[in-house]
Amino acid sequence: MFIAMNRFKIVPGHEEAFEKLWRERDTHLNGVSGFKTFNLVKGEENNEYTLYASHTVWNSRESFEDWTKSPAFRAAHKNAGENSHLYLGPSKL
Repeated sequence: MFIAMNRFKIVPGHEEAFEKLWRERDTHLNGVSGFKTFNLVKGEENNEYTLYASHTVWNSRESFEDWTKSPAFRAAHKNAGENSHLYLGPSKL
């Protein structure tokens, strides 16, 4: 099993928009070989940001890496820049 985690620092006051975006977006993960599950977890809140972590569970690291090179990955991330105002910088894998 392999778990891939990303951490996101979200601009205070934009948590609801961020959660809605993640709840309603098409992850393009269904049917991807080796994919098991996806979760988004809300973490620490302070005056600078609210921390979130996403994690996906895979059968293996190879399954995850294959997905990152796939058309499904590109489709899932194609509009990522449209919501950059929600984030304090890029996510951290």
